[in-house]
Amino acid sequence: MVDVILRYFPYLSDIQAEQFKKLKSLYETWNTRINVISRKDIGNFYIHHVLHSLSIARFVSFSPGTEILDAGTGGGFPGIPLAIMFPSADFTLLDSVGKKIKVVASVSEELGLENVFPVKRRIEEEREEYDFVLCRAVTAFPSFAGMVQKNIRQTGQGKIRNGIIYLKGGDLGGELAGFKGKIVIKEIKDYFTEPYFETKKLVYLPV
Repeated sequence: MVDVILRYFPYLSDIQAEQFKKLKSLYETWNTRINVISRKDIGNFYIHHVLHSLSIARFVSFSPGTEILDAGTGGGFPGIPLAIMFPSADFTLLDSVGKKIKVVASVSEELGLENVFPVKRRIEEEREEYDFVLCRAVTAFPSFAGMVQKNIRQTGQGKIRNGIIYLKGGDLGGELAGFKGKIVIKEIKDYFTEPYFETKKLVYLPV
């Protein structure tokens, strides 16, 4: 199933392709010890987790030296797939659950990812500033935006303005009502044709 990644990103280097290929077996091994990914969902690993994370790579290409925070990373999504995709950008993967950060650290080491920095910490306690803060639906968007606004550097040198990039599915009308005119919403089905993405969205809030 790693072929689905290569179909949408055919320009990957041999090293990147091999790293993506190794991902599933690493998570399957960890899943026997810690329930990082729903065991019912591991068969959909590359579409539901890896490709979903990489929708961000269809929206923006992170410039070398960009500093990115994956807030509430869980087992490493979207941070680890994006760290493979953008080896010249730096990814801090933050979660308050030590067992999950242990998985992130191990997977990153196994893959040889020198641009991943796992941190066990609550989002509210993080004080560092980054160019972008990413998230896969940890909480409602207004709450999340309120928590991480302090962590976004006001000036950046990337192709788009620094800000929040947030992945979530379903009807977000009510949740995003207070951000009209400020946010960009992208339908992930416009990037990928798999039915799973029919209701998935990418939300971008620039600073």
